[in-house]
Order: sequence, then C-alpha cells, then structure tokens
Amino acid sequence: MPSGHSIEPDSLNWQKSSLTANNSQCFELAVLPDGGVAVRDSKNPSRPHLAFTAGEWAAFKGGVLKGDFDNLD
Repeated sequence: MPSGHSIEPDSLNWQKSSLTANNSQCFELAVLPDGGVAVRDSKNPSRPHLAFTAGEWAAFKGGVLKGDFDNLD
C-alpha cells in the first residue's frame, strides 16, 4: 500500500467484474479513501492486496483501453 496508509481490507467495498463474477479465477477491486484502487485475489481475500494511486490506476486503465496489453493474451 502507499506509505502512510493502513486500511483494513474488510472496510473496503470490493467488487468483481460482471464478466468474472462466477469464475473462481478472478480478482476484486476497491476504491481507496484517497481515490486510489486496491486489487486482491478473490480466492484468497485475506492475503495482502496491491494498492495503486489514482494516477497509477488511470495510467493502467488508459493502457488497457488503448490496447497496450493486448499482446499478453
């Protein structure tokens, strides 16, 4: 998580994509209080999660939308 943050994962509103909600191979996202995004493995929700700043998440999301990661299929 970003420095200075200690957020209890259970206090976040986690959500899955509607495309993977019934799939056991998915991840969940939650908006952090500072506008960033947390990501965790839905199969292991008690394990540590990744946290990204709002700027990092915007850059990643923009790359996905532009197709920057399409070669990873």
